[in-house]
Amino acid sequence: MAITYKWDIPQMNAHIQSEGEDNVIYTVHYRYTGSEESGGETYSSTNIGTQSYTYAAGDPFIPYEDTEAFENVVIGWLENSLDVSAMQASIAANIESQITPVNEDLYFTWQNPVPPVPPAPPVEEEEEVNDEE
Repeated sequence: MAITYKWDIPQMNAHIQSEGEDNVIYTVHYRYTGSEESGGETYSSTNIGTQSYTYAAGDPFIPYEDTEAFENVVIGWLENSLDVSAMQASIAANIESQITPVNEDLYFTWQNPVPPVPPAPPVEEEEEVNDEE
């Protein structure tokens, strides 16, 4: 199955006013997540970061709106300024290593001993009752 990628924009930092415009975004906080189903399990990996932007007077300006359409504009900014192919390759490699691990964690058990397994409770035997008396 193919990896599905999704952007999440949890926050943006904006100047209240700058260069004659209101709410001028200068930092976008993002999460770019890929997920894939394999063998009945869902595996995922996320790239988290921030991207800075600078607005100069006279540049095209899109006013901030709390809408999905504006979110798509911001996603467009990210896709034009980040190496999305490299992000996807990193996410895909991480998911593949989850599906088909090539490494494992090993421990010195005497440094972190495994807690002892408590003994099983005794099994109570039922007494035989003789009704023939």
